[in-house]
Amino acid sequence: MHHVYNIIFARGITLKHSKLTALIFIALILGVIVGHFAPDFAVKMRPFAVIFLRMVKMIIAPLLFATLVVGIAGHGDAKSLGKIGLKTIIYFEIVTTLALIIGLTVANIFKPGVGFVTGSTPHAIHMQEAGLLAATQAHTSISEMVTSIFPTSIIDAMAQGNLLQIVVFSIFFALAMVAVGKAAEPVVNILNSVSQIMFKFTEYVMYFAPLGIFGAIASTIGANGLSVLKSYFKVIGAMYFALAVFVLLVLFIACKIVKISFRDLLRAVQEPALLAFTTASSEAAFPKAMEIMERFGVPKNIVGFVMPTGYTFNLDGSTIYLAMGVLFSSQIVGIHLDLNQQVIIMLALMLTSKGIAGAPRVALIVLAGTLASFNIPILGVAILLGIDQILDMGRTAINLVGNCVATVVIARWENEFDYNKMHEFVKESKAESLGNDIQQTIGKIKEG
Repeated sequence: MHHVYNIIFARGITLKHSKLTALIFIALILGVIVGHFAPDFAVKMRPFAVIFLRMVKMIIAPLLFATLVVGIAGHGDAKSLGKIGLKTIIYFEIVTTLALIIGLTVANIFKPGVGFVTGSTPHAIHMQEAGLLAATQAHTSISEMVTSIFPTSIIDAMAQGNLLQIVVFSIFFALAMVAVGKAAEPVVNILNSVSQIMFKFTEYVMYFAPLGIFGAIASTIGANGLSVLKSYFKVIGAMYFALAVFVLLVLFIACKIVKISFRDLLRAVQEPALLAFTTASSEAAFPKAMEIMERFGVPKNIVGFVMPTGYTFNLDGSTIYLAMGVLFSSQIVGIHLDLNQQVIIMLALMLTSKGIAGAPRVALIVLAGTLASFNIPILGVAILLGIDQILDMGRTAINLVGNCVATVVIARWENEFDYNKMHEFVKESKAESLGNDIQQTIGKIKEG
């Protein structure tokens, strides 16, 4: 019965997100058409993008606080997590660091934000209209960065949208709740409810995404012309290149180390991965992915711990996007970040990326908060908004595959991976695939 519910739930989400995805792509095309043929009118559409971004910003503080605290404290007694918990966190931190390095490296090589906005006048107009620019200097020293992440008031941090300060407060708050134990359970339950409410809140806000995307694309092309589309293709190309590098250099090698066929693993999770890609939502693919990993040979207790934890602490695709998004946003406004500053930002993203959940566009929310924390204009978020659906599809699929690989690595690390189960699953999959091919061939013969 539970399995049937998961299938119905996944299909419901798929249907809902497929409609929204269609509307987003329609808005994208309309934005290009209006921006090209009616540039003066298109520039006036920018308030739609600004309003949507303001709605996104109002989600940041409560969503991050609730999800991060529940993610840390929701497991109860820290000691009960044992070796599996420690190994999982170590693996997540290593992989997250590698994802950030790859994202920053690709962004430095491709420089997708350099020359994005043509001319200084449209550039200035965009920033003034958006009303999102406070200062143009990033933190310049490690001591300044470390000092600034400790809030004097959590209320002030939430009002300012300072993501780093919210993360630090959330971590201490969660650790205190774990130490208190049973007395903190009511608060955990309340925050869990808040987390679910904020997910629903985020869903409502995302219904306005097509309108915001239309305003962002139309006004950007209206101000800069169709030539800006080349820059968009450059951003998309750089992002998918970084995701491909991550898969080859991190996920493939991780499977090699634990002596698991990465090709067989990909074949096993191809259905939920495709579902995650087309819907840009991890929620839709999550139940199916967990079921498959159990059948693939990972013990149920490891799947039950690593997969849900991974959707709080190990979203590889989203982490790469955040690293590239920060550099892109600094490049388009002419802020040069040296190696020292990029290292500081990388350390910051190791914290802020932990608050991302597996819902569409949440990475965009965290990117806006991270940029605000470093006093970098979030003009880049407004520009990325136009193509975020395309970027989100890729990063969501990699999030899913990355967490599936994590379950295999942890199971192998614990010497609990069932190779016989894996071989049986692979044989069944190949036999099923062969059977489908034969049926299709017979069908074609009959039609002929």
